[in-house]
Amino acid sequence: METTMELDDFKSAWKTLDARLQRDNALQLHLLRDRKLDKARNRLRPLFWGQIAQILFALPFLLLVVALWSSNPTQVSVIVAGVVLHAYSVFTIIAAGVVLGQMSKVDYAAPVLEIQKQLLRVRTYYIRSGMVAGLPWWFLWVVILMVLAGLGGGDLLARAPWMVWGGLGFGAAGLVATAWFHRWSRRPERAALGRRLDDSLGGGSLRRAQAELAELLRFEKDA
Repeated sequence: METTMELDDFKSAWKTLDARLQRDNALQLHLLRDRKLDKARNRLRPLFWGQIAQILFALPFLLLVVALWSSNPTQVSVIVAGVVLHAYSVFTIIAAGVVLGQMSKVDYAAPVLEIQKQLLRVRTYYIRSGMVAGLPWWFLWVVILMVLAGLGGGDLLARAPWMVWGGLGFGAAGLVATAWFHRWSRRPERAALGRRLDDSLGGGSLRRAQAELAELLRFEKDA
């Protein structure tokens, strides 16, 4: 009888200890989750300020176009250049705004896998935003020169057609070379190079935030 009571006491103590360990583990996991999610949020700050910088970068070009429209240009080439620069400025600002909007939608109270999916969505829009802001510069420098000439009442296409057509030809060649390099670097035999380029295009802050979440997910699976 006494042995049975001792065994029951041992089982009860064991259950109490097990419950306490489970509570401690849950608390530690909760604290770890909070710490990792705070780190992930902090990792994204450079991305946030980068999009603000992109908006500020586009604003002077938008103001330049506003000044052009105020001068009432009559040359067709200048008007076309103004439309192109206007579209670039607006789309660059919108693209950055979309990224900021996607960042604001990330729900850090959601399961880790869901947060990872949301960050992948941010990454997709971030890459598109970078393409909108960056790739047009193969041609945009020519457009800006044409707008500046138009502000002075001149027509760069009429005065220096070799500069305009040569610049546009150079831009087309550069864009084709960029596309070729993109495909070349992603061939199976250069998979490592392709991954490095994808990582660089995806943004260092996003990559570090995703690493924090991946580490948290491993802890949750092991818990």
